[in-house]
Amino acid sequence: MGIAANAAAGQLGAEPVGAPAEIGWLPGDPPDAAAVDAVHRVVEAVMRLGGAVGWVHVPDRAETAGWLAEIAAEVAGGRTRAALVSAAGRVQGIGRWTRYAKPTVAMNAEVLQLMVHPHARGSGLAGLLVAALVADARAHEVETLTLDVRGNNHAAMALYEAHGFQVVGRLPDFVAVGDERWDRVIYRLDLRPSGYAVRRHGGRPVGPGASTARSSGRLRRSLAGPAGAA
Repeated sequence: MGIAANAAAGQLGAEPVGAPAEIGWLPGDPPDAAAVDAVHRVVEAVMRLGGAVGWVHVPDRAETAGWLAEIAAEVAGGRTRAALVSAAGRVQGIGRWTRYAKPTVAMNAEVLQLMVHPHARGSGLAGLLVAALVADARAHEVETLTLDVRGNNHAAMALYEAHGFQVVGRLPDFVAVGDERWDRVIYRLDLRPSGYAVRRHGGRPVGPGASTARSSGRLRRSLAGPAGAA
């Protein structure tokens, strides 16, 4: 599986990044050894520094291979698009968007596990990944992109906010690593152009599945049953 236009297969290690960067896209083919090596180099380095990208341990190569194969299968199925940013002849970062599974929300997608090798940070590669994922999701007619960030990851928050994402919620003490807890901060980015042909009802009780709240008095009487019942 070729993973990026300028990623030299089998070249591992870390060195300063000064070369122009390119974005490549994972195909839906099963990942080959060179692809696994290139991506594992990034995943391992990020997790050795405790990266907030979904694992609570440093995955071994076999685990990375399984994870990458799952992503490739989702790419083949049309649900996921995975981007890799390459510079200095090797893959330096990865990120993806994935459509939600339920049909009623499958026009929306979630940005997942975006990461850049620690030796390549500060060179704008994370911003290139975010911009590429946003543009690609828009081209694939995704209506809304969402993502979540661990509450202590302020650099990631600043990155996403610089690309137009807005905070829409916060789940207090929701993310766990051992006995430590952090907030889960939820972001969204609306990709629909002005005049997009949908009827927006928001929270109004109209359409399929709508209901209206009963008054508290009527609800208590309903729960109590008919008058005079034993």
